[in-house]
Amino acid sequence: MLHSLARFRRASFTAAAALLATATTTSAFSAFATDTADPARATPAAPSSFHGVNWADPRDNYAADAVVPSGLNVTDDYRTVYSKTQKMVDGFRTNLGANTLRLPVNPASVGTAWWKSYRAAIDAATAAGDKVILGYWEASTQKDGKVDDVAAWNQMWDTVTAAYRGNPRVYFEPMNEPFGYTADQWVQVCTEWLASHGDVPRNRVVISGTGYNDNVTAVGASPALDGTLLSLHFYGFWGSFTTEADWIGNLLPRIGGYAYRTIIDEAGSPMTVGLNYGAHNGNVFTSYFAAVTDIARGMGMGMVYWPGLRTGDAYSIESLGADGRLQDNSATGVSQLKWGYGFGTVPPVNDQPPAPPGGQVTQTASGRCLDVPGYSTTSGTQLDLWDCNGGGNQSWNYTATHLLTVYSNKCLQAGTGTVSAGAAVVIEDCTGLAAQQWNVTANGTITNVADSTLCLDTEASGTADGSKVIVATCSGSASQGWKV
Repeated sequence: MLHSLARFRRASFTAAAALLATATTTSAFSAFATDTADPARATPAAPSSFHGVNWADPRDNYAADAVVPSGLNVTDDYRTVYSKTQKMVDGFRTNLGANTLRLPVNPASVGTAWWKSYRAAIDAATAAGDKVILGYWEASTQKDGKVDDVAAWNQMWDTVTAAYRGNPRVYFEPMNEPFGYTADQWVQVCTEWLASHGDVPRNRVVISGTGYNDNVTAVGASPALDGTLLSLHFYGFWGSFTTEADWIGNLLPRIGGYAYRTIIDEAGSPMTVGLNYGAHNGNVFTSYFAAVTDIARGMGMGMVYWPGLRTGDAYSIESLGADGRLQDNSATGVSQLKWGYGFGTVPPVNDQPPAPPGGQVTQTASGRCLDVPGYSTTSGTQLDLWDCNGGGNQSWNYTATHLLTVYSNKCLQAGTGTVSAGAAVVIEDCTGLAAQQWNVTANGTITNVADSTLCLDTEASGTADGSKVIVATCSGSASQGWKV
């Protein structure tokens, strides 16, 4: 396989399994086959039956208040949420072939006025035949990888499981990305959760992998968690590989011998920046997405894409039209996702090269990236600095006409009117005006064509996450140094 990935792409996955064994180890792949075939360890709900998407809050699901998936409003009543969800489920099913929704819950959303309405999303999806995975996200004020308030968390889950333990289409994920716990601590947290909710069938409990849900081997090996499903997260910004073979080599050890129990319930890639996902190799994200979808399909694992819909997120594979219905953001991305779900008999292959993926623009003083906050696509959004993560909101193309573009259709612009020192640097629809043109100089500064004495900078020469980006009189300060 390592010598001819094209042969791997065109072969059946049965043949590819043998090649994968060579790429890793024969014994590792044998572990997959043995565990999958062991009837004593078989899980009644096969992971491969989960073809899903995450329906996420536009702010991300880390919220101190109620989580409200994109397209819903906290003021919506039950009937309105039900009707909107029916359209969402129909759109995900028609466009992608999805049969699963992963939805966030937190204490601020459960047992509240919003909970009375939010339940309609669960009810409408399951009434349509979808599975629903309910996962707990900690608040944005904490984000330490631990349960924020154990008493409130337990009360939340008591309410949720009481409402839905009798619905065979609802699954419960005690926590998303428990990176604040050691493996032993996390197993103990889950063991206690299972003991407290012994009336919930174990085969409808989804236990997150350790760390950022990035490895299921520790939870899979724990006898205390036998009978549960497992969840794995895997993202392209975790590495810099540009071949599918390398990504597969990175992914397999995270699964170990537990593919037969595992749902990849977060995996995603930029879908609004023009990448060609049929090209596979030669680009970090196209090779990553080929790898994760091939492994999901070939190993019989579930796959729940992040996100199916999240307004303003460049990874969102769908967007919401003015009529409230969903539309695809990337035809090649959709085709590759469907392959991962197990649809079709021939893998999607397109030998055209990937579209330019864009690169990071980093401030040399901090190493942080020029970032569009919250994946916003709204004109006038001011840029900031943020830790580099490879997201579409940090992927910039420098064109021959001196534009810096993001999302393929937004341009970096100095100010919204007259360009002057201190003006905010924002994203706007590309028009080619002088305020959108930039010169990258030999000394690492980026000057604006409308006024070449103005350099890309940060407020108060900031270098921390969240520092606002402006233009300032060129002074040679460290905060004005950039690498494109």
